[in-house]
Amino acid sequence: MKHAIVATAMLIATPTQSQDRMTLLLDWFVNPDHGPIIVAQEKGFFADQGLEVEIIAPADPSDPPKLVAAGKANLAISYQPSQHLQVAEGLPLLRVGTLIATPLNCLLVLKEGPIQAITDLEGRKIGFSVAGVEEALLTAVLAKHGVALDTVELVNVNWSLSPSLMSGQVDAVIGAFRNFELNQMEIEGIEGRCFYVEEEGVPTYDELIYVANSELMDIDKIRRFLRATELATQFIINHPAESWEIFRSTSSELDDELNAKAWVDTIPRFALRPEALDAGRYVRFERFLSNAGLIAGIRPVSALAVDLGAQ
Repeated sequence: MKHAIVATAMLIATPTQSQDRMTLLLDWFVNPDHGPIIVAQEKGFFADQGLEVEIIAPADPSDPPKLVAAGKANLAISYQPSQHLQVAEGLPLLRVGTLIATPLNCLLVLKEGPIQAITDLEGRKIGFSVAGVEEALLTAVLAKHGVALDTVELVNVNWSLSPSLMSGQVDAVIGAFRNFELNQMEIEGIEGRCFYVEEEGVPTYDELIYVANSELMDIDKIRRFLRATELATQFIINHPAESWEIFRSTSSELDDELNAKAWVDTIPRFALRPEALDAGRYVRFERFLSNAGLIAGIRPVSALAVDLGAQ
């Protein structure tokens, strides 16, 4: 996925001799989706758990899970839909925690444009960035309203989601994040409207998760990491304005109108219990991807995710 909102490349904890070191690979550049991680770092919650956490933004957002699978980092931020595909491909990855506990993806259209209902998309152009999962999501959304995928034209807009919509290159885009693209369009003076995928035939899933190498992971360190992010999330919920000040102060590139708006919209979506696992979500989404032909067979939840708090 994507969202190159800011270009902060790396944040590194102050070294402390007695602390255990961990490396966390983000899914993209630092943005409000990573609020609990940055607040945990700045408030000293990682240090309180005896951890020195190195936080690295990737050059390529597809790399972090692969690097964790190769033993090059302790944790990576990934996406539940991607987790199913990568495990099906044989990568030794296990979901160990949740960062964003609701879908952010949506089917985005112009608020005052020609698409007022999903049925209006028949014969129209729909932009996308990531083949596979996004096509499966779109197929499900369209099918709920009796629209076949082959009646629309798919256009790869190469991450340029809201610009391609605002310019009229496409009539809708799939893969837009409701906490970013909607705000981005509003700032540009063109309002958008989201059709939420979880309300339109797609099983609810966790947008952002923490994944570890199932063969190499240090459960004790991961538990401490998740405890620190849980405390940070509680602080954000209790002190949203103060936590925003902490977050934006870490980089001048974060201190702008888009990130300020996204911060407010993202807070309700943070996982309040990062360790906790909703096994049903993984059962349903595994079946969804299998039915869509994106994976072969059905894997048990234990091959995909674990609740470390229950062990």
